[in-house]
Amino acid sequence: MDQSRPESVTATVREAVALIEHGSPAFIRTTLALFTAGFSTFALLYSIQPLLPVFTRTFHVSAAGSSLALSLTACLMAVSLLGAGAISETFGRKPIMVASVFLSSVLMVISSLVPTWGEFLFVRALMGLTLSGLPAVGMAYVAEEMHPRSIGLSMGLYIGGNALGGMTARLLIGVLADHGGWRIGIFAIGIFSLLGSLLFWRILPPSRNFRSRRFSVSALAEAFAGHLRDEGLLLLFAEGFLLMGGFVAIYNYLGYRLLAPPFSLSQAEVGLIFCAYIVGIFSSAWMGNLGNKLGRRRVLWVGFAIMALGTGLTETQSLTLVILGVLLVTFGFFGAHSIASGWIGQRARHAKAQASSLYLFFYYLGSSVVGTLGGVFWGHFGWTGVTGMTGTLILIGLLISIRLSYIQPLAPVAR
Repeated sequence: MDQSRPESVTATVREAVALIEHGSPAFIRTTLALFTAGFSTFALLYSIQPLLPVFTRTFHVSAAGSSLALSLTACLMAVSLLGAGAISETFGRKPIMVASVFLSSVLMVISSLVPTWGEFLFVRALMGLTLSGLPAVGMAYVAEEMHPRSIGLSMGLYIGGNALGGMTARLLIGVLADHGGWRIGIFAIGIFSLLGSLLFWRILPPSRNFRSRRFSVSALAEAFAGHLRDEGLLLLFAEGFLLMGGFVAIYNYLGYRLLAPPFSLSQAEVGLIFCAYIVGIFSSAWMGNLGNKLGRRRVLWVGFAIMALGTGLTETQSLTLVILGVLLVTFGFFGAHSIASGWIGQRARHAKAQASSLYLFFYYLGSSVVGTLGGVFWGHFGWTGVTGMTGTLILIGLLISIRLSYIQPLAPVAR
C-alpha cells in the first residue's frame, strides 16, 4: 500500500466511489424518496390553485386577492430559500428536508380549520417558510450524491413527483369542493403529506458526500455574489423566474375562464384539467435525460417553444384546443424546468446549495409576482390579457435559452 498517497486524494477516491448511479439499489431508494418529497411539496403548495374562484365567492375577494393564498406562500418560500441551503450546510441535508415536509404538512392541516381569510393567509405564509427546506436542499443533495451521468434522470424523476403531487392534489380538492367542501380537501392533503414525510424519512439514504460547514453570513453573501457574477447561472436564474411565472399565471386563472361561459364547467370538471400534469411527469424525466445525452444547451429552448405554442392555443373558443394548449404548456414547462434545474448543479463550481437556493428564489418569486400580476391582467383584459403577459415572458425565456446555447461550459471540477 502506498503510504505516500495524500489524504485529500484518498478522500476524493472515496467520494467518487460513493456516487450513486442509475440502476443501483441506492438510486432506486433515493429517487423514490425524492419523488415522494416532491409529490408532497407540490401538493401542499399548489393544491389550492383550483380553489381560487371558490375563495373569491366564499371570502368576497377579487381574483388578484384570492391569488394571495398562493403568492404569499411562494413569496415567503422564495425568500426563505436563500437561507435554507446555508442552514443545511451546517445541520445536514436530510434533517432539513424531513423537517420541511413534516412541518408543512402540519400547517396544511391547521389551515383547513381556521375560520377567517386573514388567518388562512397567515398560515399559508408560515407554510412558505417551512416549505423552503426541501427544494433547494433536495437539488444540492442530488448534485452531491448522484453521478453526473445520473443527475438529469434523477432530477427529472424528482420533478415528476412534483407534477404528480400537484395533479393529484388539485383533482382531489376539485372533486371535494363540489361534494364535501374545500376544507375537507385541504385537510386530506395535509394528512396524506404527513404520511409521505414519514416515508421520506425512512427510505432516503443519508448523505455520503456532504461535509458540514459552520454557518457564516459573510460566506453566504460571498457565495451568492459569486454565483450572480457567472453569466450562465444568472441567465438560468432568470429562466426559473420566467418559467414558473408564466406557468402559474396560466393555471391560476384558467379556472375562472372555464367556469364562465362559453365553457361553464363545474368545479370538479375544472379540477380534471389538472390531469394535464401527467404529461409533466413524462416530460421532466424524458427531457432531463435527453439534455444529458444531447447537451442541455441544445434542448432547453424546445421547452419554451412548446410552451409558447400551447399558450396560443388556450386563446381559442374550442375546449378541445384549450385542453391541448394546457397539455403543451405543461409539457414544455416541466421539461424546461428539469433541464434548467439540473444545469444549476453542474454549472456551479462551489456552494451548490446556495446556487440551487438562488435558482429557486427566482423560480418561486416568479410564481408569486407573476401569479398575482396575472390577476390584474385578468381583471382588466380577461384571458387575452393573461395569455399576452404569459406569452411575452415565454418569448423572453426563449431568447435567453438561445443565448445560453452560446455560453461555454466550465471545466469539470475533480470530485
